[in-house]
Amino acid sequence: MASYVSCPRDLSKIKTKIAFNLTKRQLICFGIAALVGFPVFFLLRKTGNMTLAGCGMVFTMLPFFVFAMYEKDGRTLEYVLRDMIETIFLRPRIRPYRTENFYEDLCRAAQTEKEVNRIGKKMTKEIAIKLLEHRRVLVRNCKSQRTNKNYDAEVCLTVQPDGKANYHLEFPVSKKEKKKPKK
Repeated sequence: MASYVSCPRDLSKIKTKIAFNLTKRQLICFGIAALVGFPVFFLLRKTGNMTLAGCGMVFTMLPFFVFAMYEKDGRTLEYVLRDMIETIFLRPRIRPYRTENFYEDLCRAAQTEKEVNRIGKKMTKEIAIKLLEHRRVLVRNCKSQRTNKNYDAEVCLTVQPDGKANYHLEFPVSKKEKKKPKK
């Protein structure tokens, strides 16, 4: 008759045992617990109350035992505590769902490039860098398609509250228009 030995399906969960059927992590935590707990026991024993000394030793060693033994879903206690602290104290309570629509950004960039090309200029690396740094760039000698005249314009970049970029042209007021009296 054949005998069967059960073997776990996931061998990555098996930990190597070093001594007394304990892992290296457990041996280290138990060693630290002994280094902290026994001096507490001997200090409290001098009071004459052995129950107090025993309870004091157990309560000082208990956190180290928990750190040594607790593991859930392959995660030890310090990782679980770190995630809890981040979730409760460090991250904002309300985290709205946001996506980045790269297609929309590409369409907007293409529209801007068409507008810059329409005024007779090319979108160069220098113009793009200035736009990103200063949010506006003065472009000189732009050509109007209707009147065929040259003029100066500022290409301005504005960012909406939802993070979308908008481009528009601003034309400086000419000296002639400033001198004209309003009727």
